[in-house]
Amino acid sequence: MEALSLPINTLTNSSAKQHIYLSASSNYASLSSSLQLNPSLPTRPLTLRKSAVRVQAENEDFELKQMRDMAAARKRWEALIRDGKIKVLTPREAGYAVQLSNKPLLDVRPSNEHKKAWVRASTWIPIFDVDNKLDFGTIPRKVTSFVMGGWWSGMPTLSYDSQFLAKVEEKFPKDAELIVVCQKGLRSLAACELLYNAGYKNLFWVQGGYEAAEEEDLIVEGPMPLKFAGIGGVSEFLGKLKR
Repeated sequence: MEALSLPINTLTNSSAKQHIYLSASSNYASLSSSLQLNPSLPTRPLTLRKSAVRVQAENEDFELKQMRDMAAARKRWEALIRDGKIKVLTPREAGYAVQLSNKPLLDVRPSNEHKKAWVRASTWIPIFDVDNKLDFGTIPRKVTSFVMGGWWSGMPTLSYDSQFLAKVEEKFPKDAELIVVCQKGLRSLAACELLYNAGYKNLFWVQGGYEAAEEEDLIVEGPMPLKFAGIGGVSEFLGKLKR
């Protein structure tokens, strides 16, 4: 599961939390045991145990905040759809609108997904993109993302692009009928909320994203099938072996 920085966070689950806790505890415990065999390092194990407790507490606090933020975001998004402020399209309906009515399709996926497959004539402006920074603030998030399945799915750590709205406003006027899409539908909902609050009132959200699309729904370009563009890492490698 990808890890997103502010303003929208992904939802974690209890099994992932337990996995992180067990992995961190076992690693620190084994390291502490080996250090205790060395009499010249009497205080090191205690320091490591304190560090492990602090890291565990910080991870749990971060996960709880993510859960609260995500629950609040879902309520806002449901209200926007329920009140008709954001209209819902299936991928096939979106394809008809793009091909027959020439409505603009705004692809908000990160670069690692977009480069694998995209819809012809769509506009790509990612709301979150791959975070390649390696500083004190990003390393813990990258480690957490890896432990929570990044090793399998290949999902990188993503960061919110603070210039997203400015980039959209450069391309589209506020009265444009924008069809907003991502790979699974979650990030495009976040984008719709930002766009609506910025004054865009003719928004259409593609429910289920590209993963819900069939081959005939949209005119696709790129080296991979559109619905598989969100797959990476070990799972992508195994999928290629099967093909």
